Amino acid sequence: MKPLHHLSAVALRDAFLQGEVSAVQIVEAFLERIEHHNGKLGAFLTILGPRAWMKAEALDKKRSHNQPLGKMAAIPVAIKDNMHIAGEITTCGSQFLSNYKAPFYATAVHRMEQEDAILIGKTNMDEFAMGSSNENSAFFPAHNPWNLNCVPGGSSGGSAAAVAARLALIATGSDTGGSIRQPAGFCGVVGYKPTYGRVSRYGLVAFGSSLDQIGPLGTTVADTALAMEVMGHHCPHDATSLDLPPETYPLSKKLQEGTVIGIPWQFLKGLNPEVRENFQQALEVMKSLGAHLVEVNLDILKYSIAVYYILATAEASTNLARFDGIRYGIRSKAGKTLEEIYDQSRKEGFGREVKKRIMLGTYVLSAGYQDAYYKKAQKVRTLILHAFDQAFGQCDAVMMPIATSGAFEHGSIQDPLEMYLQDIFTVPANLAGLPAISIPSGYDRRGMPLGVQIIGPQLCDVAVMQYAHAYEQASSHTRIPGNYAS
Repeated sequence: MKPLHHLSAVALRDAFLQGEVSAVQIVEAFLERIEHHNGKLGAFLTILGPRAWMKAEALDKKRSHNQPLGKMAAIPVAIKDNMHIAGEITTCGSQFLSNYKAPFYATAVHRMEQEDAILIGKTNMDEFAMGSSNENSAFFPAHNPWNLNCVPGGSSGGSAAAVAARLALIATGSDTGGSIRQPAGFCGVVGYKPTYGRVSRYGLVAFGSSLDQIGPLGTTVADTALAMEVMGHHCPHDATSLDLPPETYPLSKKLQEGTVIGIPWQFLKGLNPEVRENFQQALEVMKSLGAHLVEVNLDILKYSIAVYYILATAEASTNLARFDGIRYGIRSKAGKTLEEIYDQSRKEGFGREVKKRIMLGTYVLSAGYQDAYYKKAQKVRTLILHAFDQAFGQCDAVMMPIATSGAFEHGSIQDPLEMYLQDIFTVPANLAGLPAISIPSGYDRRGMPLGVQIIGPQLCDVAVMQYAHAYEQASSHTRIPGNYAS
């Protein structure tokens, strides 16, 4: 049998079910990899060793007694550190919550554990999910396994790095403006953002409530599909959770006859030549599978970054008001009055990027500016929804690059506007609540991964996963970074 970290999550689960490997052996192998690599990679903030060992021993006992085992039996799963695991610390990558022990489970996480996944650690992230590079973590930055001098993307950079380096085979991420798909593209793994409401947000620390969506990152499309079958259930604790039956994700190497893929060429004008060439190669793969390509008009997406950073910061300023040093997290000892405690706790607890976004969000919601910014952004968001509806009248899915380039070096982007533009191709799916998947599509001249994304209409999660699987099987760009293969 191959080394365990060379297997997909589905293959590792099957090996365990067939008795070829024990859960204890799996945990031992992956904890050893984490201990060996995480010091330089920075993918994990917390290692859940004792918890993983206990789960592994319980799974081996269940198997020996021929008891039923779950869909994710013995698969090591990493959890982004803004999702709760009861009894474990949830930091959100912030000093503010460095002492916060979660009293309950995030629904998505609990469902995976109920299906016998092994929760192996909590992953690094930009503070409160605010960033596109993982450089905003309050503890230490995560690095890209393909080149430690480069960022892994963000905010789910730790999850993407952990899966790419095979320190875990599946990880959870949260996607507010591309925070699953962009790091997946930078690290050469698969990242999936479901239809808004398909996966419960209960137990996810909120950034932008109308935009946030939990989703999986995996080594293959089949792995992410497995995670979605487990996570994608209605949750009565989340008012935005869709009251729909769970879905299965049958995958095929072929596209359905008559599949039409839309390309928004006008929106994509000015692409980096290297990214354009890679994207065109991906389109050729889709054509070879029988897809018909058409141009669609999504030029309005040029406003999506402006709309996103108004709406997301407005929601963030409201959501983060609860962090006051009284109810949650670190309390400053400098304050004498209640107001001073609020003020000092936030000054000491929040990082620079979080403060910046709170200030911007408070500004766009303030009297005299709400009409000029927030309400206007909501109107443009509606126009973006309509533009996608019209596009999907012509095609089954839309295809775009993930980012304007491959992963950039740490510290190379100092201009905040340039950093925000890293999300230009991913933000539209969040604004419209659409399912979207990032798939590896090759490598740039430096050998860094590049990715493409497929975006579908709302509730067409199964179809999007099927398009991605067919592309993946025909292109085969999934590799383990050289330093992590052995």
